[in-house]
Amino acid sequence: MADAPVHLFGIRHHGPGSARSLRAALERLSPDAVLVEGPPDADDLLPGAGHAGLEPPVAILVYAPDRPRHATFYPFARYSPEWVAIRFALERGVPVRFMDLPFAHRPVEADVAPAVEADAPDAPAPEGPGADPAPRDARPAGSQGPAAGDAAGDADEPDEPDDHDPDDDDGALAGDPLGALARAAGFSDGERWWHHVVEGRRGDDALVFAAVAEAMAALRESPARVPPDDARHEARREAYMRKTLRAALKEGFQRIAVVCGAYHVPALAAATARGAASADAETLADLPRIKTAAVWVPWTYGRLATASGYGAGVPSPAWYDLLWSDRDGAAVAFAVAAARLLRAEDLDASSAHVIETVRLAEALAALRGYGAVGLDELLDATRSVLCGGDPAPMALVHRRLVVGERLGGVPDDAPTSPLQRDLAAQQKRLRLPPSAVEKVHDLDLRQPTDLARSHLLHRLRLLDVPWGEPAGQGAGKGTFHELWKLAWKPEFALPLVEAGRYGNTLADAAGAVAAERAASADGLATLTSMLERALLADLPAAVEALVAAVHRRAAVGADAAQLMDALPPLVQVIRYGDVRKTPVTGVDAVVDAMVARIAVGLPSACLSLDDDAAEALFEHLVAMDRALVLLARPDHLEAWRGALLRVVDLPGVHGVVAGRAFRLLLDAKAFGPEETERRLRFALSSGVEPAEAGAFLEGLLADSGLLLVHDTALWGHVDAWLADLSPEAFVVALPLLRRTLATFTSAERRQLGERATRGGPAATGPRGPTEHDFDEGRAARVLPVLATLLGVTLPTEVRS
Repeated sequence: MADAPVHLFGIRHHGPGSARSLRAALERLSPDAVLVEGPPDADDLLPGAGHAGLEPPVAILVYAPDRPRHATFYPFARYSPEWVAIRFALERGVPVRFMDLPFAHRPVEADVAPAVEADAPDAPAPEGPGADPAPRDARPAGSQGPAAGDAAGDADEPDEPDDHDPDDDDGALAGDPLGALARAAGFSDGERWWHHVVEGRRGDDALVFAAVAEAMAALRESPARVPPDDARHEARREAYMRKTLRAALKEGFQRIAVVCGAYHVPALAAATARGAASADAETLADLPRIKTAAVWVPWTYGRLATASGYGAGVPSPAWYDLLWSDRDGAAVAFAVAAARLLRAEDLDASSAHVIETVRLAEALAALRGYGAVGLDELLDATRSVLCGGDPAPMALVHRRLVVGERLGGVPDDAPTSPLQRDLAAQQKRLRLPPSAVEKVHDLDLRQPTDLARSHLLHRLRLLDVPWGEPAGQGAGKGTFHELWKLAWKPEFALPLVEAGRYGNTLADAAGAVAAERAASADGLATLTSMLERALLADLPAAVEALVAAVHRRAAVGADAAQLMDALPPLVQVIRYGDVRKTPVTGVDAVVDAMVARIAVGLPSACLSLDDDAAEALFEHLVAMDRALVLLARPDHLEAWRGALLRVVDLPGVHGVVAGRAFRLLLDAKAFGPEETERRLRFALSSGVEPAEAGAFLEGLLADSGLLLVHDTALWGHVDAWLADLSPEAFVVALPLLRRTLATFTSAERRQLGERATRGGPAATGPRGPTEHDFDEGRAARVLPVLATLLGVTLPTEVRS
């Protein structure tokens, strides 16, 4: 009724058709109050929605300040009906407020991890320093949309129980309220049906909401199996929404517009029924209450998509944005954008392709009985015409034009946490804006700006905000370059909020996190690894404290394997200390002491090892040698190689360890040819057990088949050893040999096979060509080409 005080508008969350119909309905109604399904905890943020600098997609992050991981996100696109309703009210000075059950009334359970997206229990929950788990039903946009796959309704429609019968339509209603309607209309799923009747609608918008309300009333009357916990939560939500609606009526508003998930419309229609107030009061009795805070954060279309796990998501955020901007010209605009995208990738996409793509899409829509071209028709036409059936360019079109890579923006003066403000300021100062599109940055650490960028990225990683992922060494030489892959994700806002208890700046917070983790470190290797990270992040106070802690722990650490595990990060500290000009006072003394202790303790650490322990020590030897070679200090190398020599000469050492120690000494040219041959002959003599000799070869040759390819003497010794093995001994040694060969590259194995097939004396060196290998006819055909290239004239007899 036009003169009724309450007008219910059931919408599909993030649906441009719903948003367009809603805007037209609000303009006709001219309400004096607008209630939107959303968290009342964030009512103070609503005026910020009118700020020109707040660019959707954005989200409201609501969290508990004392337990930041108890948090939830409420995303909005510019075509979200809730966003349209909020902007409509702000532009006209009409009171607007949220009406859903406050997040403050959601219980905090310590035994379940948080979900940070609407109905997305499988979505990755950010982890941060000191993070506490939050409840299962901390689903961000429980008020923001339908369960995954729904076309309309509400996000907090309960999921199906595990024992649900997929053939039972009544049982499916709770998890997919429009699925039954879609099937009745002959559609394969609710999304297609909703797009056909709402998103692509060209008729009278006034009829949409009445039809949706009638359909939802019929659906709610059907028996549906709903998990008890979710049913209780739904009852509380709807009771609170009715309570908020009654409060607005008591304030004297005459035309109240209520914007909510379509599934809630029948429940809210009974807000003023007799006994509703007392029943709702009973439902809402004894609700828990916690303190909450709310901020605006940027969001992305990728995280708004159903494929991201967001239950209220839509399958095609970028396409919906195009529909919202230009519904009538969306098909042409999509085809033009697809052609531009393909041309940017050096693929053929002409104007004729665009015209044929649109024509084919229109023909498909007519053939399927649709009044307008939909996304399915456009994708089929694009795949056939523009992409020629190739799935690779089609995947690019889907990623860029169907899902989209748009990242929203939040103004600098918007309410936010101190760490978020510090990050935004540094991003602006360092000209490193966040982007949802992955981009590679090659940082030259000799440049002040790039060095500061590196510090920022390493500090964020300490705070569990992996905006940048190391991608190896850059194109430059030495250690002056770092390669980073940067891609901003909306959920990074949560660990930033969590880390706020450590400090108000990124430097203070990262330093405090490093100190806290160092205090709880369970080993020397953890300490030295944290020291390396603190150095890369330019945290001098933390570096000083960590150096002292490493010094104390190393002074009492007697295990050579643990010391070897801890030493490579310290070498990196010294290395980066030179490059970054960061003071690392005390680290040199720690390294000197650790190398001396390792040199003394290494031989005893190599005794009485089983196979697993020998494999672990093998890795330690390799990492230790690489670190000392990198450090290039003669006294350290002399002590280390002396320890390796004692290991090689020590009886009872596991063959893998002895073989690798011998290999490291060979690489250092510690032995002459005669000494090398003597030691090889001894290690592979007939008096050595086949298993022990095979283990020695594994340690010597693992990951380096070229040594066997090019070292004629070593090839001869291995060949002679294999030839002398008895059948029984060969069976024992074979598994070790196969495991060693498996570490070689395919090219190395091929060269070894070719050398073995030649056999005889030729196996001791490269094979030269023979008269049977030379084809004079083929050679003659090459000579004219060579003569032309060299600018010479061939003799007559050769030309003939």
